[in-house]
Amino acid sequence: MDAGERRYGPKECGSCRLWRPILEDARGPIGPCRLGVRMGDFPGTAPVCERYLARDAALPKQPATAPSRRPAPASSPLVRRPGTEPRAVESVRVPELDIPEEILSMTREEFAEAIREVLREESQHVALAPKWEGATMVLKPRDPQLQPKELPLDQLLHKVVMIRDRLRVLEQKINGHDKLSDAEKIDMQSYVTKCYGSLTTFNILFRDERDRFVGEKGAS
Repeated sequence: MDAGERRYGPKECGSCRLWRPILEDARGPIGPCRLGVRMGDFPGTAPVCERYLARDAALPKQPATAPSRRPAPASSPLVRRPGTEPRAVESVRVPELDIPEEILSMTREEFAEAIREVLREESQHVALAPKWEGATMVLKPRDPQLQPKELPLDQLLHKVVMIRDRLRVLEQKINGHDKLSDAEKIDMQSYVTKCYGSLTTFNILFRDERDRFVGEKGAS
């Protein structure tokens, strides 16, 4: 059963705002507790603790404290080595993780999609057409006394692909924007399509046709 559709009772961690499902195993959706009451990932059917917080309740505000280095209290244990004076052991303060609310409010599907998008950006490889492998683009000034500029075509292709990927993200944000009307989305989408059309000049660099730009009316 999908984690977003599963219903938990008021005595189960799954109905607590501090628990978020991120994976699924034989027990069903599992995830961590923000407060670390239980260590690791556990199912939403686990019984609630005294820190239970309903889904519609506000998150407790934590006072901002600047990190400080304070001397150990008098009750701290003493460490002594042979031939040395005893010294107090300073306690180590573990900083609390400040997790943005937008991440805590993500569903399992939204979190998984964000991970997939990052992996696509990191691992995506677009191949250069064979005849351009090892080639260089030369920008030659009109004045012969000026030095020409050379740019490897594989670097140019990488920059073009980055522009294409940003345009795709822009398309997704426009289509998913809840405050834009359908007419506004279509109007803004037309400008993105025109950008694709302007970039069809670089289609000769791509080895695979599926990676190329497509402008208006399917012209490339």
